[in-house]
Amino acid sequence: MAVSKFYTTFNIAGFTYWDGVDVIDELKVGTVLQLEAEPTNGYDANAVKILYGNTMLGYIPRTDNKDITKFLQLGHTDLFSAKISRIDMNYNPENQIQVTVRINPKK
Repeated sequence: MAVSKFYTTFNIAGFTYWDGVDVIDELKVGTVLQLEAEPTNGYDANAVKILYGNTMLGYIPRTDNKDITKFLQLGHTDLFSAKISRIDMNYNPENQIQVTVRINPKK
């Protein structure tokens, strides 16, 4: 049985600017998130949105998005899986939610 491989972990960038507060009570460790490239982003052409359903939570930090966005923009949207790996409301809002991205096994 093929197993996914750890790729990276980061805190959600821009969490306080988006709609995460609207769904914060629904989020827990293990919650599956969606990643979506946003090449038209005016601040970062490598931007990758982090979504919970239709709710925008923020972005992958600029320091971690370059390789992921390349694959997403090429249509490899099933290559990565993202889940919440830590929630701690005692941190600054920009550091409250940590996400782990794994590379999915080849199908």
